[in-house]
Amino acid sequence: MNQQFIRGLEIDWNKIERDSYLKNIEALKGVEQLEFETPITFFVGENGSGKSTLLEAIAVVYGFNPEGGTKNYSFSTYDSHSNLCEAIRLSKGFRQAKHGYFLRAESFYNVATKEEDYADAGHPSSRFHAQSHGESFLALAQQQMQPNGIYILDEPEAALSPHRQLTLMLEIHRYAKAGAQFIIVTHSPILLAIPEAKIWTFDEGAVHTCAYEDTSSYQVTEMFVNHREQLLDRLFKE
Repeated sequence: MNQQFIRGLEIDWNKIERDSYLKNIEALKGVEQLEFETPITFFVGENGSGKSTLLEAIAVVYGFNPEGGTKNYSFSTYDSHSNLCEAIRLSKGFRQAKHGYFLRAESFYNVATKEEDYADAGHPSSRFHAQSHGESFLALAQQQMQPNGIYILDEPEAALSPHRQLTLMLEIHRYAKAGAQFIIVTHSPILLAIPEAKIWTFDEGAVHTCAYEDTSSYQVTEMFVNHREQLLDRLFKE
Protein backbone atom coordinates (compact mmCIF):
# COMPACT_ATOMS: atom_id res chain seq x y z
CA MET A 1 0.00 0.00 0.00
CA ASN A 2 1.34 3.43 -0.97
CA GLN A 3 1.85 5.37 2.28
CA GLN A 4 3.69 8.39 0.90
CA PHE A 5 2.52 11.95 1.58
CA ILE A 6 2.60 12.63 -2.16
CA ARG A 7 1.47 9.42 -3.84
CA GLY A 8 1.59 10.71 -7.38
CA LEU A 9 0.73 13.48 -9.81
CA GLU A 10 -1.21 14.14 -12.98
CA ILE A 11 -0.53 16.87 -15.53
CA ASP A 12 -3.35 18.39 -17.59
CA TRP A 13 -1.48 19.83 -20.57
CA ASN A 14 -4.65 21.55 -21.77
CA LYS A 15 -4.07 24.06 -18.99
CA ILE A 16 -0.70 25.07 -20.47
CA GLU A 17 -0.59 27.69 -23.24
CA ARG A 18 -0.01 26.27 -26.70
CA ASP A 19 3.17 28.32 -27.22
CA SER A 20 4.62 27.67 -23.74
CA TYR A 21 8.27 26.63 -23.61
CA LEU A 22 7.16 23.78 -21.36
CA LYS A 23 5.75 21.98 -24.40
CA ASN A 24 9.18 22.09 -26.02
CA ILE A 25 10.90 20.15 -23.22
CA GLU A 26 11.04 16.73 -24.83
CA ALA A 27 10.90 14.46 -21.78
CA LEU A 28 8.58 16.64 -19.74
CA LYS A 29 5.91 17.12 -22.39
CA GLY A 30 5.27 13.39 -22.45
CA VAL A 31 4.49 13.17 -18.74
CA GLU A 32 0.82 12.74 -17.94
CA GLN A 33 1.20 11.05 -14.58
CA LEU A 34 3.85 9.75 -12.17
CA GLU A 35 3.62 7.66 -9.02
CA PHE A 36 5.80 7.99 -5.91
CA GLU A 37 5.72 4.58 -4.29
CA THR A 38 8.94 4.70 -2.26
CA PRO A 39 10.13 7.04 0.52
CA ILE A 40 12.98 8.29 -1.68
CA THR A 41 12.49 9.30 -5.31
CA PHE A 42 15.22 10.73 -7.53
CA PHE A 43 14.89 12.78 -10.73
CA VAL A 44 18.01 12.56 -12.91
CA GLY A 45 18.95 13.72 -16.38
CA GLU A 46 20.88 16.24 -18.41
CA ASN A 47 20.64 19.97 -17.85
CA GLY A 48 17.50 21.35 -19.44
CA SER A 49 15.66 18.03 -19.40
CA GLY A 50 12.86 19.39 -17.20
CA LYS A 51 13.56 17.63 -13.90
CA SER A 52 13.98 20.78 -11.78
CA THR A 53 11.00 22.41 -13.51
CA LEU A 54 8.81 19.48 -12.49
CA LEU A 55 10.26 19.35 -8.98
CA GLU A 56 9.61 23.05 -8.45
CA ALA A 57 6.03 22.70 -9.66
CA ILE A 58 5.45 19.82 -7.24
CA ALA A 59 6.78 21.94 -4.37
CA VAL A 60 4.61 24.93 -5.27
CA VAL A 61 1.44 22.84 -5.63
CA TYR A 62 2.14 21.22 -2.26
CA GLY A 63 2.29 24.68 -0.71
CA PHE A 64 5.98 25.56 -0.47
CA ASN A 65 7.44 28.94 -1.35
CA PRO A 66 8.91 28.77 -4.90
CA GLU A 67 12.32 29.94 -3.65
CA GLY A 68 12.46 27.40 -0.85
CA GLY A 69 11.85 27.06 2.85
CA THR A 70 8.88 25.76 4.81
CA LYS A 71 5.24 26.38 4.02
CA ASN A 72 5.44 29.42 6.30
CA TYR A 73 7.98 31.19 4.08
CA SER A 74 6.31 33.82 1.92
CA PHE A 75 9.19 35.97 0.64
CA SER A 76 9.95 36.49 -3.05
CA THR A 77 13.12 38.01 -4.49
CA TYR A 78 12.59 36.89 -8.10
CA ASP A 79 9.51 35.27 -9.60
CA SER A 80 11.05 32.64 -11.86
CA HIS A 81 8.89 29.54 -11.46
CA SER A 82 6.94 28.23 -14.44
CA ASN A 83 3.17 27.93 -14.72
CA LEU A 84 3.43 24.13 -14.77
CA CYS A 85 2.07 24.21 -11.23
CA GLU A 86 -1.28 25.37 -12.64
CA ALA A 87 -1.63 22.12 -14.57
CA ILE A 88 -0.55 19.67 -11.87
CA ARG A 89 -2.84 17.79 -9.52
CA LEU A 90 -1.18 15.92 -6.66
CA SER A 91 -2.53 12.69 -5.22
CA LYS A 92 -1.96 12.87 -1.48
CA GLY A 93 -1.82 9.99 0.96
CA PHE A 94 -3.84 9.50 4.11
CA ARG A 95 -0.93 10.46 6.37
CA GLN A 96 -0.40 14.11 7.34
CA ALA A 97 3.18 15.36 7.14
CA LYS A 98 4.36 16.86 10.43
CA HIS A 99 7.04 18.97 8.79
CA GLY A 100 8.38 19.83 5.36
CA TYR A 101 11.01 21.80 3.51
CA PHE A 102 11.85 22.78 -0.06
CA LEU A 103 15.61 23.18 -0.46
CA ARG A 104 17.02 24.69 -3.64
CA ALA A 105 20.73 25.07 -4.28
CA GLU A 106 20.27 28.08 -6.55
CA SER A 107 18.29 30.16 -4.03
CA PHE A 108 20.00 28.96 -0.84
CA TYR A 109 21.52 32.39 -0.10
CA ASN A 110 18.07 33.98 -0.04
CA VAL A 111 16.63 31.24 2.15
CA ALA A 112 19.56 31.45 4.58
CA THR A 113 18.98 35.20 4.84
CA LYS A 114 15.30 34.68 5.61
CA GLU A 115 16.18 32.03 8.19
CA GLU A 116 17.97 34.80 10.09
CA ASP A 117 15.14 37.28 9.52
CA TYR A 118 12.52 34.85 10.83
CA ALA A 119 14.55 33.91 13.90
CA ASP A 120 13.37 35.01 17.33
CA ALA A 121 14.35 34.48 20.94
CA GLY A 122 12.67 31.09 21.08
CA HIS A 123 14.14 29.97 17.77
CA PRO A 124 17.53 31.68 17.43
CA SER A 125 19.24 31.90 14.05
CA SER A 126 21.90 29.37 13.16
CA ARG A 127 23.80 32.18 11.40
CA PHE A 128 24.24 30.25 8.19
CA HIS A 129 26.07 33.15 6.53
CA ALA A 130 28.82 32.89 9.13
CA GLN A 131 29.65 29.38 7.89
CA SER A 132 31.07 28.18 4.60
CA HIS A 133 28.55 27.56 1.86
CA GLY A 134 28.88 23.78 2.17
CA GLU A 135 28.76 23.80 5.97
CA SER A 136 25.69 26.03 6.07
CA PHE A 137 23.89 24.05 3.36
CA LEU A 138 24.37 20.76 5.20
CA ALA A 139 23.55 22.36 8.56
CA LEU A 140 20.25 23.72 7.21
CA ALA A 141 19.33 20.33 5.74
CA GLN A 142 20.15 18.53 8.99
CA GLN A 143 18.29 21.11 11.07
CA GLN A 144 15.11 20.80 9.01
CA MET A 145 14.87 17.03 8.63
CA GLN A 146 12.50 15.24 10.96
CA PRO A 147 10.65 11.91 11.02
CA ASN A 148 7.33 11.92 9.14
CA GLY A 149 8.22 15.01 7.13
CA ILE A 150 8.30 15.70 3.40
CA TYR A 151 11.44 17.10 1.80
CA ILE A 152 11.82 18.32 -1.76
CA LEU A 153 15.48 18.88 -2.60
CA ASP A 154 16.89 20.41 -5.77
CA GLU A 155 20.56 19.47 -6.36
CA PRO A 156 21.46 19.33 -2.63
CA GLU A 157 24.95 18.10 -3.53
CA ALA A 158 25.86 21.37 -5.27
CA ALA A 159 27.67 22.88 -2.27
CA LEU A 160 28.90 19.66 -0.69
CA SER A 161 32.20 17.82 -0.82
CA PRO A 162 32.04 14.06 -1.48
CA HIS A 163 32.50 13.45 2.23
CA ARG A 164 29.60 15.76 3.11
CA GLN A 165 27.49 14.09 0.43
CA LEU A 166 28.00 10.81 2.27
CA THR A 167 26.81 12.52 5.45
CA LEU A 168 23.71 13.82 3.70
CA MET A 169 23.08 10.39 2.17
CA LEU A 170 23.05 8.84 5.65
CA GLU A 171 20.69 11.53 6.95
CA ILE A 172 18.25 11.05 4.08
CA HIS A 173 18.27 7.28 4.52
CA ARG A 174 17.81 7.57 8.30
CA TYR A 175 14.79 9.88 8.09
CA ALA A 176 13.24 7.92 5.23
CA LYS A 177 13.30 4.90 7.54
CA ALA A 178 11.56 7.07 10.15
CA GLY A 179 8.62 7.87 7.90
CA ALA A 180 9.85 10.85 5.89
CA GLN A 181 9.43 11.23 2.13
CA PHE A 182 12.06 12.71 -0.19
CA ILE A 183 11.77 13.82 -3.81
CA ILE A 184 15.22 14.86 -5.03
CA VAL A 185 16.82 16.21 -8.19
CA THR A 186 20.48 15.26 -8.25
CA HIS A 187 23.54 14.62 -10.41
CA SER A 188 25.39 12.96 -7.54
CA PRO A 189 26.34 9.30 -7.99
CA ILE A 190 26.82 9.20 -4.22
CA LEU A 191 23.28 10.23 -3.31
CA LEU A 192 21.81 8.09 -6.06
CA ALA A 193 23.30 5.01 -4.41
CA ILE A 194 20.87 5.16 -1.48
CA PRO A 195 19.34 1.66 -1.22
CA GLU A 196 15.73 1.10 -2.29
CA ALA A 197 15.31 4.55 -3.86
CA LYS A 198 13.39 4.86 -7.11
CA ILE A 199 15.11 6.71 -9.94
CA TRP A 200 13.23 8.51 -12.71
CA THR A 201 15.48 9.61 -15.58
CA PHE A 202 14.55 12.44 -17.94
CA ASP A 203 17.08 11.35 -20.56
CA GLU A 204 16.36 9.71 -23.92
CA GLY A 205 13.38 11.96 -24.56
CA ALA A 206 10.99 10.35 -22.09
CA VAL A 207 10.65 10.12 -18.32
CA HIS A 208 11.14 6.52 -17.23
CA THR A 209 12.58 4.54 -14.34
CA CYS A 210 16.12 3.21 -14.49
CA ALA A 211 18.66 1.32 -12.43
CA TYR A 212 21.46 3.11 -10.59
CA GLU A 213 24.09 1.71 -12.97
CA ASP A 214 22.14 3.06 -15.96
CA THR A 215 22.25 6.70 -14.85
CA SER A 216 24.64 8.96 -16.71
CA SER A 217 25.93 10.22 -13.33
CA TYR A 218 27.16 6.74 -12.48
CA GLN A 219 28.39 5.85 -15.96
CA VAL A 220 30.44 9.00 -16.51
CA THR A 221 31.95 8.85 -13.01
CA GLU A 222 32.77 5.15 -13.37
CA MET A 223 34.37 5.78 -16.77
CA PHE A 224 36.47 8.66 -15.45
CA VAL A 225 37.66 6.84 -12.32
CA ASN A 226 38.52 3.58 -14.06
CA HIS A 227 39.76 4.93 -17.41
CA ARG A 228 40.95 8.42 -16.56
CA GLU A 229 44.15 8.47 -18.62
CA GLN A 230 42.55 7.09 -21.76
CA LEU A 231 39.56 9.43 -21.43
CA LEU A 232 41.67 12.55 -20.89
CA ASP A 233 44.02 11.61 -23.71
CA ARG A 234 41.07 11.26 -26.09
CA LEU A 235 39.37 14.47 -24.92
CA PHE A 236 42.45 16.65 -25.14
CA LYS A 237 43.36 15.39 -28.59
CA GLU A 238 40.01 16.38 -30.05
